[in-house]
Amino acid sequence: MARLCLTPIRLRAARAFVGAHHRHARPPQGGLFAVGVTAGGELAGVAIAGRPVARPLDDGRTVEVTRVCTTGQRNACSMLYGAICRAAAALGYERIVTYTRAAEPGSSLRASGFARVAAVEPREWSCPARPRGAAAVPGPKFRWERRLVARDTPPTTPQLTAPPDTQEADCDN
Repeated sequence: MARLCLTPIRLRAARAFVGAHHRHARPPQGGLFAVGVTAGGELAGVAIAGRPVARPLDDGRTVEVTRVCTTGQRNACSMLYGAICRAAAALGYERIVTYTRAAEPGSSLRASGFARVAAVEPREWSCPARPRGAAAVPGPKFRWERRLVARDTPPTTPQLTAPPDTQEADCDN
């Protein structure tokens, strides 16, 4: 088995990879940033982060993993989820969400620190004024969430004390 390595990737290349390899979803329309993983020097997977699709979640502090796609390399999904979470935290995001179909177990998400927080029923968004095609991934889904902690936040300042010879003695007056 080839060693997995993270690699930067442009959104256009990540979207093309999803278009060529994803088993049931089209590439997302856009995105904020992406990360790739290679195995033996070949691109083996990508993760794409974007603004949350659900308007109530689009608060400026939440990012959504809109696609994760691999060629089946073991541990590639978990590596991508971990990397995209670290990147989002470094950019100042506080929460990251993503969705799976109800039939998918979410093992890589659990391994990456996500928790399943909601069941999401499909909605019909088409209307006469703005008709839309069929959903890309029909059926019920689960929303997963992970709180992010920025790694570059300064540690708390230790309590400064006077040198031992100048400290006051405890008194029982």
